[in-house]
Order: sequence, then structure tokens, then C-alpha cells
Amino acid sequence: MRTAFSVDQVRRAEAALMARLPEGELMQRAVAGLASHCARLLGGRVYGKRVVVVAGSGDNGGDALYAGARLARRGAVVEAVLLDEARAHAGGLAAVWASGGRPVRAGEWTPRGADLVLDGVVGIGGRGGLREAAAAVFDRVEAMRSAAIVVAVDVPSGVDSDTGEVAGVAVRADTTVTFGTYKPGLLISPGAEYVGTLEFVDIGLEPFLEGAPVLEALEAADVRALLPTTSAESNKYRRGVVGIAAGSPRYPGAAVLCTGAALRSGAGAVRFVGEDEVGRGVLADYPEVLVGPGRVQAWVVGPGIGLDDGDRVATALAEQVPVLVDADGLAALPRPVHRAHPTLITPHAGEAARLLGDSWTPERVEEARLGAVRELVARTGCTVLLKGSTTLIAEPGNPTVRVNPTGTPALATAGSGDVLSGLAGGLLATGRSPYDAASVAAWLHGQAARDRLGECPGQQVIAGDLVQALRAAPTA
Repeated sequence: MRTAFSVDQVRRAEAALMARLPEGELMQRAVAGLASHCARLLGGRVYGKRVVVVAGSGDNGGDALYAGARLARRGAVVEAVLLDEARAHAGGLAAVWASGGRPVRAGEWTPRGADLVLDGVVGIGGRGGLREAAAAVFDRVEAMRSAAIVVAVDVPSGVDSDTGEVAGVAVRADTTVTFGTYKPGLLISPGAEYVGTLEFVDIGLEPFLEGAPVLEALEAADVRALLPTTSAESNKYRRGVVGIAAGSPRYPGAAVLCTGAALRSGAGAVRFVGEDEVGRGVLADYPEVLVGPGRVQAWVVGPGIGLDDGDRVATALAEQVPVLVDADGLAALPRPVHRAHPTLITPHAGEAARLLGDSWTPERVEEARLGAVRELVARTGCTVLLKGSTTLIAEPGNPTVRVNPTGTPALATAGSGDVLSGLAGGLLATGRSPYDAASVAAWLHGQAARDRLGECPGQQVIAGDLVQALRAAPTA
């Protein structure tokens, strides 16, 4: 499991660890890892390579300056661009001078090309976009972008470390080298889109991190552990039956896609309830589906039913089983939802904005995804899977939000959400909690798209491909 902690948690852990170490030792652990990653990015041959260090004040600038000094000692030609010479990290600046590097004031810097640029402007405590002087420097860096690798120190400057929000100009890194623990803003869009390849340097912080992580991301082993298993005593009812109340004569494909994914979830059976003509279409593709009312262990309601079909939503919510509500069904969702059994909702940004109301817009939801998913949980009382550039899952009473690491823009295609709903609903029927069902479904859904892209590079992924690509267990 990959975890991410807040700035406050990191600061407290760093203070506790530094109290046990010689002065400066913790910074040098980070610097050693940073310089090592930079050397690798330069192909392992540092001698003669041109390195530009953009250094702000504080420890983030110090990390960058010390790393630049290490590269200079290995033969790199290092320029240290100082945004505020008077406030530059004294030890880091002295190390640059001692190693033969060349410090220069930002306003006097003339780009001469670079193989690597270190972004050491602001660290995890930075808020808001780049200040004018830093933005001007990175405008000039862009002119070297085709040849230079941009490496962010701990977090790209201008990205909010706690939330991933980007309020203004931010550095768009090719690689981000982060220290001690992952930070939420590195894993949540829009900040995640500025990170590039994410590298981790262990500085011994983990034993000192207190409290629940802000974020966690499932890895393949976690997904395998959460998948349903079968035994000699299994039958379709013990494995779980999921009811699908989806599709309509206008949108019959939603029922087919949702049902197909549910069949691949590990549930023992799938039961479709809806209009006869839609049911006939489902049976044509999946003759193993049960059609008509009957016993279920969970419901999926909403995909393709139409915005005026609140009856199916109300009927599902009245059942004494877990219910997943998606798409058109969200329009009929009571707020808050009062049920004895859990409810999982899976909105995209537009649907989330309608559920939140007030000043929330789809754009604001995308800009402040962590705040949005937490607010949705608070207002609805449901477990929430917020779809989008980075899918987030949150549940009542749990301070840790899950972020899905397998997402891809290829999932932005018609019917993709219907597949996700069927998969998550099937996992609900097997007895997974809404939090785990949503997390595992999102992981497998993203992996299916990646698998399809791997098999047919350059081709468009369609929702039907996702159903075919779903696997019983993760392979990565």
C-alpha cells in the first residue's frame, strides 16, 4: 500500500527524527538520494553535463543547492540561479561555491542550455502559484525544455502538497524526487499532472509518522488480497448475486455493459431487472444472466435509466442490501441518505457539482478533488467514488481517502462508467465493503484499459473492450 501524509504530519515526523540525528544529517540523506537520481537521469555520466539549480530560500532550495554541489564535484557544470540571494540556504550556497559551481542572481541569469534543471523554489510548505521572479525563470527554462530534464525537489513548485490544487503558475516536472513519504498533492490531479515520473527517497521517516495517512493507493498485492475467493462449498448464492437495474429503451447499451462487467466481478450470478426489450438485449449477449425479480445481495441502479426514473432508485434503496447508485440514478438520490445498509455513489465531476450545489461547479470539483470527495461524503452520508482525472474513494468515519493509481485518459469514453458500476456492484454482492469494492473496481477498471492499450497501442479503447479485458486477478 502506498501512503501519503500531510505537511503537518511530515513536519512533526522530521522534527522527531532530527532530534535523534547529528545536525544536518536528515537533509544530507535527502540530498544524497536526490543527487543519485539526477545522476541516473543524466545517464550515469555526469562529467561535462550542464546543470541549472533554481533555488528559493529555505530547506527546499538548500536540498537543490547541495545536490547541485554533489553533481559539480563529479564534473558537472553547475549554475545556481538564486531567486533571493540574501535568503539563500547558507550551507547549500557555500557548498556550490566550494564545488566550483557558479551562483547567479535570477535577474542576471542568461540561459546557456542545460541537460538537467533542478526545481528547488519552494517545498511542501508552499502555497499558491509561483511568484513573479520564479515564473520568469521557468519561462526561460521552457526555452531549453527540449534538451533539459526538469526535476522537482520533493514537490513541483506551485503545487499544493496537501491537496494537489494548483492556484496559478506551477513547474511542470519530468521527474519529481520526494523524500520520506509521498505527499497527497503528488497523487491527486491537477497536481499529479505536474509531477512526471515520481521517485521516492527513503530518509528513515516512516517510524515517526503519526496518525492516519491522508491518502492511500492500492497496489497489485492489495488488490489480490481483497478479491473474492471460492471454495468447495461455494454456490452462486454464497458467492453473491448482484441485481442490475440499468438501461432503458433509449440507452439499452448501459444495461449490457454494466451486466457484462458484473459477470466478471467474482459474483456468483447477475440478475437483470428492467424493460423486456432491454432484458432481451442483455440475454442476447449474456445468456447466463437471470432476468426478473428475485434474491440479490447488492443492487446497481442508475446507468442509462433516464433522469425521470426515480422509482427504480427508490425501490433499490428500500431493499435491505448494499446499493450502488450511478449516473441518472444520482438525480433521484435523497440527501442525506438514511439507510440501515451501505450506499455507494459514483459521480463524475458534473454529477458531483449537482449533488453539492452551492458554489460548486464541475471545474471547481476538478480543481479541488480532495475537498470535493470529502464534502460529498459529509452531505450524502454515502461512500463516494469520485470519477475523473484521478479517481478518489472516501467513506464516512474514515480520514483516509483512497486514490486509484491505474487511471488513464483512455477511460474517458462513452460507457466506461457503466462498466465500472457493474464491476463495483458485483464486488459489493460478494461481501466487500463499499470502500473496498469501489477501490478494487477502480484499480481493475484502469488496469483493463492499460492492458487493452498494451495489446493494441495507438487504438481507441471503447467500453466493450474494458469488459473483455477485465481479469480475475491483477498481474502488475
